Amino acid sequence: MIKDLLQKRILVLDGAMGTMLQRYKFTEEDFRGERFAAWEHPLQGNNDLLSLTQPEAIAEVHRKYFAAGADIVETNTFSGTTIAMADYYMQDLVYELNYESARIAKKVADEFTAKEPNKPR
Repeated sequence: MIKDLLQKRILVLDGAMGTMLQRYKFTEEDFRGERFAAWEHPLQGNNDLLSLTQPEAIAEVHRKYFAAGADIVETNTFSGTTIAMADYYMQDLVYELNYESARIAKKVADEFTAKEPNKPR
């Protein structure tokens, strides 16, 4: 489908997720959410974790990019590897983080496709 669309027009990819998330000025407590309130290590700066602790913020960023004209959004998985998550002692959460990030992006894409069926996301 993407290949066919590229034959017809230019597709627009979203911008930087991390830059958009910085605008929220999340605190350590925000990064932790309820689930990770007692985590033994600092979590601020782990933007991938926000897919679990602040999923509506992630969805809002995707919505802003689609509303601005993006055809495609990337998932919130810039650091979604065991190596990167080991910095936060969260390597065991990599699958869940990646899954939830993809689920959020897909949900928002489906919302926009439902509004404009002639322009699938």
